[in-house]
Amino acid sequence: MKLQPLFFLALATAFVTALLATPQVRTLAMKVGVLDAVGDRRMHAEPKPRIGGIAVYLGLVFALFVSIGFALHTTLFHSANDTQDFFGLLFGGTLIMLVGVWDDVMGMRPRNKFLAQIVVAIVSMVYGFHIPGFEIPGSGRYVNLPPYVDYPITLVWYLGMMNAINFLDGLDGLLAGVTAISGVFLFAIASAHGHVGAALVLCALVGGALGFLPYNFNPAKIILGDTGSLLIGYVFATVSLLITAKIAVTVSLLIPLVALALPVVDTAAAIFRRVRAGKAITEADRGHFHHILVFRFGLNVKQAVLLIYAVSFLLGMAAYLLSGAAGPHGRVAGVL
Repeated sequence: MKLQPLFFLALATAFVTALLATPQVRTLAMKVGVLDAVGDRRMHAEPKPRIGGIAVYLGLVFALFVSIGFALHTTLFHSANDTQDFFGLLFGGTLIMLVGVWDDVMGMRPRNKFLAQIVVAIVSMVYGFHIPGFEIPGSGRYVNLPPYVDYPITLVWYLGMMNAINFLDGLDGLLAGVTAISGVFLFAIASAHGHVGAALVLCALVGGALGFLPYNFNPAKIILGDTGSLLIGYVFATVSLLITAKIAVTVSLLIPLVALALPVVDTAAAIFRRVRAGKAITEADRGHFHHILVFRFGLNVKQAVLLIYAVSFLLGMAAYLLSGAAGPHGRVAGVL
């Protein structure tokens, strides 16, 4: 059965919802005074509303509920695991979104925010999102990972992805655009390997990011804040686990790592840089890739963002090719 209508429904629903919700979220943020302060590391000259991630969340949730209803009525899902994946992701996504709202509105100590992320990751593992094992390429042999290896690796995966995406959100329109670009390629990979659930989630995420982007591109009227960056990182971490479960090869986790290599490498470099300088890894600085483009190479915000968009596109294409989706047996589900 062709799935293009279902995917388009998720994309369009999330886009329209986020597009309509963003001005309302901005108005709310302005009324309650949830504004991002101006500082040396900030790229804006005046405080801006910073709970824009709520609009992306609303787009994601509404699109998934609409898609689930359509999918159930047309019997596109044949396994109870598909529905469990949806509700598990929505529950975990709601929890991490609320953590972000708390941080944006009230402020959280880095340690407490990190502990909250651990709790959300554990909840997600209870719902079945983890790395149980892998298949050795060419042998047909599957290696099961013991729980004391499986769950710590999954925990590191969640924490690393959420914080990497959080660190990337430093320029107007940067994270929303990178989310849309990386999400499109991960969607192509998920659908090519037959994971309808992950593909639908990615369509909804891309739609939400695109609906938010017109208000977030430089000069931004509102920013995602931790509300959006933690949510996006969580969704990417979760759908990556779903996708790799369908790509039973040792290098499967490299695929989302390649697609999201920019924030991952940037975060690893930041940790190394701060540890070497004797600073706390949570201490902010101007060493991130997007800061270097602006402060050292003299690019303006739009130029830096467009350059990073191009890099993200190339990385997404590399991940797509690595996944085998473009090979002789690869196909996008519902297209062929």
